[in-house]
Amino acid sequence: MKRKTSVFYFSLVLGACLVLCGCQPKPTTTTGTTWALVPFEKVDSVNPILVPGENVFQCPVLGKAVTWEIKDVFNPAAVVRENKVYLLFRAEDTVGRFAGTSRIGLATSDDGLHFSKMKEPVLYPDNDSLKRFEWEGGIEDPRVVESEEGQYIMTYTAYDGTTARLLLAISPDLIHWTKYGTVLQGSHKDTWSKSGAIVARREGSKIVATKVNGKFWMYFGDTDLFAATSSDLLHWTPELENGKLKSVLKPRKGYFDSFLVESGPYALLTDAGIVLLYNGMNHNTQGDTTLAKGAYCGGQVLFARNDPTQVIDRLEKNFIRPDKPYEITGQVNQVCFLEGMIYFHDRWLLYYGTADSKIGVAVK
Repeated sequence: MKRKTSVFYFSLVLGACLVLCGCQPKPTTTTGTTWALVPFEKVDSVNPILVPGENVFQCPVLGKAVTWEIKDVFNPAAVVRENKVYLLFRAEDTVGRFAGTSRIGLATSDDGLHFSKMKEPVLYPDNDSLKRFEWEGGIEDPRVVESEEGQYIMTYTAYDGTTARLLLAISPDLIHWTKYGTVLQGSHKDTWSKSGAIVARREGSKIVATKVNGKFWMYFGDTDLFAATSSDLLHWTPELENGKLKSVLKPRKGYFDSFLVESGPYALLTDAGIVLLYNGMNHNTQGDTTLAKGAYCGGQVLFARNDPTQVIDRLEKNFIRPDKPYEITGQVNQVCFLEGMIYFHDRWLLYYGTADSKIGVAVK
């Protein structure tokens, strides 16, 4: 969900100020672009592929049963494992002060289009050391890559009702997860942070975290995009500039991404460079006039292969936008929010949240 809190709107206002003051990189020309992953076509015959349900779960914090996915399901990560597609999706109940508590559920598919859900969530707030970060807003918006050793690395957002923080968990099988705490540490531990997209390469159907110049890299953020590095995928250090988080991608006045930019799935290392699919929000007054105010659309940017902070190219137009009824109307209207992408049966499948209410898929 696009959190309606004073902190979030402060972040949006900050992003808007950057737009209005003109602190933007000059838009690039993409005529003849070959690096971008386009076109994607929505699979209208099956969309939306996942909708809310009535599965029940015994919440350890509340000490009672809740229908944990009854309100909305959206913003999924996707993984191919043993020739099946696993969708790790965000689900909300109707309990609590923040439009329901979020948990991460799991659904599986043989074809990437038709899914069956597990009855209980696989990652959720518990009576553990991270409860103070995760309760009662919950656990949101997973993104998953695989390590060289075959472990699954998940970045996710924890929301305590005031601050969103980027956290990390690891699993051997996508079902049993061990939480590792906040990605940002020290003086940045309580900084609003979310949407961690780790740089990875494709090996067949696997998406494997890979080092660039001897370090793992991650993009994160939901105003500008920022970057962090790690030697082990567990401990991360943000890139700084004058003691503050270094911006590596900003909104653009007059474009679909004029209000904010936010990471999509992992960042894909290719021969051309690092391709990041991202989410852009349209500004109410300084945005793309062909789009609805506040609309979320998908964009793509190319970072340098040898310098993940350097922008080489950027699509001028969105490549996916809300134009279906279930994308236009929902918990938050006018949203296609990209978060999961796999290579399966010789094609790319892109999974996205629709109006913060359901899940859709597009293929390339």
